[in-house]
Amino acid sequence: MVQMIFKKSQLPLDFRDLEPCQHVFDDRRTMADVPRNSEEAERIAAIVVKHRQGVRNPEQLKTMVQAARGLLENQPAQAA
Repeated sequence: MVQMIFKKSQLPLDFRDLEPCQHVFDDRRTMADVPRNSEEAERIAAIVVKHRQGVRNPEQLKTMVQAARGLLENQPAQAA
């Protein structure tokens, strides 16, 4: 018997993923003042779904979406 190995990105979203994805999408879209039916909203949605695989913490997902959109502010480097 051949065992198939799936990456997390190959697994479908299930019902437990939908509510957090919607929440993160709405939060990031509203924060950026992006209309719901715009190309940028579609881009945000695609980023949310892509990054949701394996990420269960909504705050972490929000940060990942911002980073993927290139909108994170540069943080000053901490002294070592």
